[in-house]
Amino acid sequence: MKITKAEFVQSSTRVEGKPADRLPEFAFIGRSNVGKSSLINMLCSNGKLAKTSQTPGKTKLVNHFRINDRWYLVDLPGYGYAKLPGREREELRRVIWDYIRNSEELVMLFVLVDSRHDMQAIDLEFMASLGEEGIPFGIIFTKGDKSGPTALSAQIEKNKARLLEDWEELPPVFVSSAVKGTGKTEILDYIGKVLQTI
Repeated sequence: MKITKAEFVQSSTRVEGKPADRLPEFAFIGRSNVGKSSLINMLCSNGKLAKTSQTPGKTKLVNHFRINDRWYLVDLPGYGYAKLPGREREELRRVIWDYIRNSEELVMLFVLVDSRHDMQAIDLEFMASLGEEGIPFGIIFTKGDKSGPTALSAQIEKNKARLLEDWEELPPVFVSSAVKGTGKTEILDYIGKVLQTI
């Protein structure tokens, strides 16, 4: 699948504030500074679609982007919550889980993980919560250009092995690089196949 049209529609903090046309939604989430906005811009071939920042925790709203007038790419706040006061962290958590639990149009959630590192406890806990809630998800290992091929492969295999300690089978797994465009075709083709089943 190719993205020929991508436009920002609106932001919201509650599901009732979503766009009214109720198209299928594919959401993206990860810890702060995992490269989410850069990945979204790469997928959409638009460097300015999602705002990127060196400051973790910049995204604090649920942002809907209408893709090809057929589906929504949804940019969620990071679950690492950056360096925020307790009250703001709790509000962000409420925003995220209100969307995940209550959006009837959510088809799949892509969880972004930095390919250079071991998955942190917060990543594993978040995925476990998705499993408990019955939310379909995939994993995108970001920043795939930052390591050599051998180191990258070894780290991803290590993370997969860790996941299999908790899960009977792995969810869909992708490797991406916003710099090199790695993973773009695979991720968009996967979304296209899922859309064909709806």
